[in-house]
Amino acid sequence: MITRLLVANRAEIASRVFRTCRRLGIETVAVHSDADAGLPYVREADLAVRLPGSTPAETYLDIDAVLAAAKAAGADAIHPGYGFLSENADFARAVIGAGLVWVGPAPESIEAMGSKIRAKEIMRAAGVPVLEAPDEPGEEDLPLLVKASAGGGGRGMRVVRRLEELPGELAAAEAEAASAFGDGTVFVEPYVERGRHVEVQVVGTSVYGDRDCSLQRRHQKVVEEAPAPGLSDEVREALHDAARKAAEAIDYRGAGTVEFLFDPATERFWFLEMNTRLQVEHPVTELVHDIDLVAMQLAAAEGADAAVVSTGSTGDGHAIEVRLYAEDPAAGDQPQSGTLTRFEVPLEEGIRVDTGYESGSVVSTHYDAMLAKVVAHAPTREQAARKLTGVLSRARIHGVQTNRDQLVMVLRDERFLAGEVSTAFLSEASRLAALAPRPPTAAHAAAIALAERARESRTVQQGIPVAWRNVVSQPQVTELDDGTEDGTTVEWWGGRDGYVLPDAAVISTGSIDGGCEIVLEEGGVRTTYVAMVEDDQVFVDWPGGHAAYRRKPRFVDPADVVASGSLLAPMPGTVVSVNVEKGQSVEAGQPVLVLEAMKMQHTVRAPDAGTVTQIDVEVGGQVAAGAVLAVVSTSSTSEE
Repeated sequence: MITRLLVANRAEIASRVFRTCRRLGIETVAVHSDADAGLPYVREADLAVRLPGSTPAETYLDIDAVLAAAKAAGADAIHPGYGFLSENADFARAVIGAGLVWVGPAPESIEAMGSKIRAKEIMRAAGVPVLEAPDEPGEEDLPLLVKASAGGGGRGMRVVRRLEELPGELAAAEAEAASAFGDGTVFVEPYVERGRHVEVQVVGTSVYGDRDCSLQRRHQKVVEEAPAPGLSDEVREALHDAARKAAEAIDYRGAGTVEFLFDPATERFWFLEMNTRLQVEHPVTELVHDIDLVAMQLAAAEGADAAVVSTGSTGDGHAIEVRLYAEDPAAGDQPQSGTLTRFEVPLEEGIRVDTGYESGSVVSTHYDAMLAKVVAHAPTREQAARKLTGVLSRARIHGVQTNRDQLVMVLRDERFLAGEVSTAFLSEASRLAALAPRPPTAAHAAAIALAERARESRTVQQGIPVAWRNVVSQPQVTELDDGTEDGTTVEWWGGRDGYVLPDAAVISTGSIDGGCEIVLEEGGVRTTYVAMVEDDQVFVDWPGGHAAYRRKPRFVDPADVVASGSLLAPMPGTVVSVNVEKGQSVEAGQPVLVLEAMKMQHTVRAPDAGTVTQIDVEVGGQVAAGAVLAVVSTSSTSEE
């Protein structure tokens, strides 16, 4: 029997495993990097051990450090979570060799599925359909997909639409795969443009339904649901049978997932990979089948037979999960970092929130950008989508840009509600990257909140009304950056009778929960806003939406003005490579350097043809968002 379990992981998944352990009476041990020391999961564990450093290689990927932590804390079992070392057969063997219980499949099963190339060979022999590209692809085989053999999550993956791009994309994928997984092996397969990503949950060789994970960006899942919508009984049965064959082929033990690419046009499917671990999206299966997959993993690790491990219902209702990421969809899904000054998601009946963060948590650049998984369970798919939309709309998330607006718009999209999902859904629906519609008075609420903050911070003349003048000559003007090119300008007046707006009535203002509650009326309709001012930022929430603004400075410090042609860091990160030299001529779109942030590499390219006149970074250096990386001067910038 397991008595004290160490989770060799961080944040959300560590908290998730701890929750089951508490219910079962198992003591818990957390490991944490320096960057994660303040996250909630560290406090939730009975014991915590520091892994010195911040990068994954220094901490969660260091097998010796994790085993030393288990020994120091007196743990008798290790759960790997997902990512990091979860599918590392050498780690599994090291855990077993140290006399600890490994909560996962046999190392041989991990090894068999760890190489996607070898996995396809095993599946082909087991009678499971596989997808393969010819050894020397031609134009007729395009598009192609370059994939990392040793990992997933979109890292080391590239879509190739022109044959001449294949060598470069192979090299880029190899570099990213080597960085993320320590193995740069990649392979090529046909790319199905509008296929669906359907996967089957197994525990041992028993099947627990299916999931659809087709909505992805950068080949990483964003929305998952169970059961997969729109499958015929024949296709669903065939998928489950193929997954069962896959598990039997490697004598599988514990929880795992068999992933397939499904083509709705032909109703054919092909094996993609088998994840020999718990999936990020496991909650939708747990809710629909009324099971605890972590408890089933623990039971399997303790040697329980299949009859004990395989419990639960055959399926009830529908569950939809969205991944809330710290990223900006309007800026190409660029990862974001910073402090979550407020992080509140309503907990209601039928809603589950798995998260590793709380208000005040710092989102670092060292790890994955996922903040939380928000899941809704309801009798029907439509009800689950509506419930999830409402909860996301009412959530208060301040301090870091997220994909929340995009998720809400996906859940409201008619094609999604009709079950017309595919891996191309987000890329084809560019409108989903735009900001959610906001009422025009939201900016007015932000301006009033700034004025109220100024009033509260006064140390003299506190009894004088805000913006009061003996003789009013013109309105007060507040200029706000709202993410658009021109921003928003709000005109307003202040006086003895309170605030006055040109096109809305200010019904009331007052303090609430560390912020300002502002009730505005426009066209006979009243809206209550809650605005939080943090330095020069204003976060405005209202029933059904939110907006973030930044007050524009009246005067700009000349030292803050960057030179024309400056290439700025789109996000904080580490410089992986510098591909040019000072004085070198470059073409428009030519790679200048590569940044790595949150496990993903981002290429910074020259916006125009010109000459590199300045390089301000070096390989291995850390850069902040907005920092000048290099300057590419053109003839026009030289004249300026």
